[in-house]
Amino acid sequence: MNQLMTPNAYEKRILRVLDYIHDNPGGDLSLDKLADVAAMSRFHWHRVFHAMTGETCHDAVLRLRMYRAACWLLKKDWPVAKIALEVGYQNSQSFSRVFRKTFGFTPLQFRKRGVPVGRPRPDLKGHETVYTVEIDKTEDMRLAALEHRGPYMEIGHAFEKIFAIAESRGYWPNVRGVLAMYHDDPSVVAEAELRSHAAFILTPGADVPEGMDVLFVDGGDIARLRFKGPYAGLETAYKYLFGEWLATSGRDPADAPCYEIYLNSPMEVAPEDLLTDICVPLA
Repeated sequence: MNQLMTPNAYEKRILRVLDYIHDNPGGDLSLDKLADVAAMSRFHWHRVFHAMTGETCHDAVLRLRMYRAACWLLKKDWPVAKIALEVGYQNSQSFSRVFRKTFGFTPLQFRKRGVPVGRPRPDLKGHETVYTVEIDKTEDMRLAALEHRGPYMEIGHAFEKIFAIAESRGYWPNVRGVLAMYHDDPSVVAEAELRSHAAFILTPGADVPEGMDVLFVDGGDIARLRFKGPYAGLETAYKYLFGEWLATSGRDPADAPCYEIYLNSPMEVAPEDLLTDICVPLA
């Protein structure tokens, strides 16, 4: 029990970032800056924050800015325009709209009511489902890939294309695995702008088919979670990996994309028997 309640390194990072937002509501609260405060790779920082707190960095910034504004409305006689500037809003009308959406009152109505607010801080989230995660050492991989732009759930279209290329050109002897690489965090990047690749892991010396990109994955330590079941359930496994396992692992993710390796195919087995390795490169 005591061990579970002892703050770990990742929890300390989360709380440090929340304190920084609280203390600097009008400052640089960009994702890059918050990743620096957390002393963590920007590439994975937002996903860790979201998995552990249940809210995005953007939501946390908004929430804590509005909290600081509410406190100043009650404790200081500053005009609304000054408070808006202090919490990062150049336009007091924009600030007032967000404040009203948050508290249900305009800033002046809130000041007149005089009701104090407690400091908001989310509970760090846990997940009931426990998965097995192993740390493995991998070798360098060379990939032949096609880029997909848009929702990750639609990457199947890119896979259909690379499979068609392999079939039509007799390319399968050069393939030793099938992989998807995801370059963006879908809770930060708009769906239409998400970047991913459907890829073959190539045998040594294999040529890359014309029309496909060549990508490289550096070897090294990875966290590997083997997920069994339909692809729609992968999101829950990611939340466990970033929100719970990583926090207690004593390891940091590397500044490199996650990738999935597919060990069988929906053409071969039932959805409940699909096997997918979620791989997170480690620093």
